[in-house]
Amino acid sequence: MAEVHKLADFVAKASIDQLSSEALDQLKIRVLDTLGVAIGALDAQPMVAIRGLLEDLGGTPQATLIGGGKTSPERAAFFNSGLSRYLDFMDSYLAKGETNHPSDNFGAVLAAAEQTGASGAELLSALAVAYQVHTRLSDVAPVRAKGFDHTTQGAYAAAASAAKALGLPADQIAHAIAISGTANNALRVTRTGSLSNWKGLAYPQVAKEGTFAALLASRGITGPAEVFEGNKGFKDSIAGPFQIDWSGEDLERVRRTILKKYNAEIHSQSALEAALEIRARDGFRPEAIESVHLKTFDVAYSIIGGGEEGDKRTIRTKEEADHSLPWMLAVTLLDGELNPAQYAPERVVADDVQALMTKVTITPDDGFSDRFPDEMPAEVEITLTDGTTFRATHNDYEGFHTHPAGWDVVEDKFTRLTGPFADESLREEITHLVRTLEEQPTSALTDALARVAITRTD
Repeated sequence: MAEVHKLADFVAKASIDQLSSEALDQLKIRVLDTLGVAIGALDAQPMVAIRGLLEDLGGTPQATLIGGGKTSPERAAFFNSGLSRYLDFMDSYLAKGETNHPSDNFGAVLAAAEQTGASGAELLSALAVAYQVHTRLSDVAPVRAKGFDHTTQGAYAAAASAAKALGLPADQIAHAIAISGTANNALRVTRTGSLSNWKGLAYPQVAKEGTFAALLASRGITGPAEVFEGNKGFKDSIAGPFQIDWSGEDLERVRRTILKKYNAEIHSQSALEAALEIRARDGFRPEAIESVHLKTFDVAYSIIGGGEEGDKRTIRTKEEADHSLPWMLAVTLLDGELNPAQYAPERVVADDVQALMTKVTITPDDGFSDRFPDEMPAEVEITLTDGTTFRATHNDYEGFHTHPAGWDVVEDKFTRLTGPFADESLREEITHLVRTLEEQPTSALTDALARVAITRTD
């Protein structure tokens, strides 16, 4: 049996009944978190442009766009995934050689589940599949060091979960996975050097293509059965050898994923926590900062600290800012927070942030690196102009898998992000639907999401 068929068997047999009560609770918490960051991005310029394009293109109205309107499932998957990705405030999974964002698959799952009239329990089963497939492939088959983007493993997760949500049999699930995995091997240049809008749209593209692959498979279209192990397949061309015994997998990996406390790239979270601890201390004055030094783990340094993935001090756009540790530390120390408001164009290039950013130095530490990904160690040392020195160290934060965020934390984040687009009654309705999603039809959730305003009402 080809490996893709073994994976497809796992997907076909997956059920919400396999989830522990904690895993189910954490999965629904991530649904609410994902919807919050999606709604909060409705008026972002790139998303407004994409909505306009979709309106011009049309499409059979089978799947709901958050904020109203319908289009074809693959286009809805692209738009809704783009919303949940744009703010860079979504969940994450940390493997030693790869970081990904499993909630990126929610747009594909939601579109497929609505298109086929799935129950909320079926939607959650499909989403649990996405989390398991995406995270486990990242564990054993990292591709970042080889120059490929983390969306590469996501191509398998998006297709598997969309096919599951459509209710396809195992053989068609296998073809969907094979088509998507063969066709979507993205370059890491997406996240290196000068960053573009595509940083936030690379996974929505995969969500779109994974959904379309599942739709193709549902009509009998076949894909390469040896996508993993075949001549010039994924292992041979990109990942190298790896093994996963899908017959022994469960649906619990969602419990190892983490939520963002701050609107910043995931590897910055503990450093920002340390910076805010210092900012709250007696005698600290942001305007008197002489220098800021951060000691962190190698992955944070490489991706957002000025290491192998490029300079992080030429910051002109939101996309560059949320992947620059120097900028994020600077604005957090000045403003005392890091939320969507900090990414307003005028704040990104403001003189005080740009000046303080030049005083930040970042070095990787081998001991810290050895503790990643089980911890996210960061030590911040700040010296003021009068010589006073402050130091703080954090290894995790509320939202990390060792300190998981509960419903109260995520509901507060949901309210803050969605307040300008949904009144209290609608926010409470969406929250209730998510909390009880296994008892609801998918259509109840999409109907509520269609009533969110696409422009701010505050």
